[in-house]
Amino acid sequence: MTRKTLFITGASTGIGAEAARKAVAAGWNVALFARSKDKLDALADELEADHARALPGDVTDFEELQTAIDTAAEHFGGLDAVFANAGRGLGTAGVEKGDPDEWRIMLDLNVNGLLYTIKAAYPHLQQAKGHAVLTGSVAGKINLPGSIYGASKWFVQGFAGNLSEEMREWGGRCTVICPGMVDTPFFDEAKPDKLKPEDIANAVVYALEQPRRADVREMVVMPTG
Repeated sequence: MTRKTLFITGASTGIGAEAARKAVAAGWNVALFARSKDKLDALADELEADHARALPGDVTDFEELQTAIDTAAEHFGGLDAVFANAGRGLGTAGVEKGDPDEWRIMLDLNVNGLLYTIKAAYPHLQQAKGHAVLTGSVAGKINLPGSIYGASKWFVQGFAGNLSEEMREWGGRCTVICPGMVDTPFFDEAKPDKLKPEDIANAVVYALEQPRRADVREMVVMPTG
């Protein structure tokens, strides 16, 4: 059986790294993209060598991303899915005390990085009638006082729905995964009673593994704690 290939942004830690582990275990090849070369190399070494490729780069640099995605497609003989997972939050919440420079950096990653990922992968996904999975958030489905981060995830939520309609025209699928609070390096302090990265990784693989007739548009995963 020929393995399909998944390209993952933000793959060096947390949800991205766990998604890579779960995908390889489910029979996928994975291309790992993030800025940290050392962490990507270590993860690629941990996974089966024939089924993982480390491709360091910056998701806000379209040319770097395009080169990495094309390299992955050439290396594995195609690209079947992309997991647009890279994102970040803010050190100071709200408008009153918020830092506009920090907003710009976050929005470049959470919005432009997502758009660049889909744009670079799009022709490969079209060829494969493939699947785009986006990391959204429950923060993009509810109103939080002055949350600029939440607003960036509202963009992800809206774009995912629009992308689903565009991709279905040629047989592709799009899923947005909306986690509640997850215990990842995203937070400065550990959140031991919250979701674990592997919980979200399981959701990603579930969406990818559905039969062609089933289009899982959205998944919300909340902690019970």
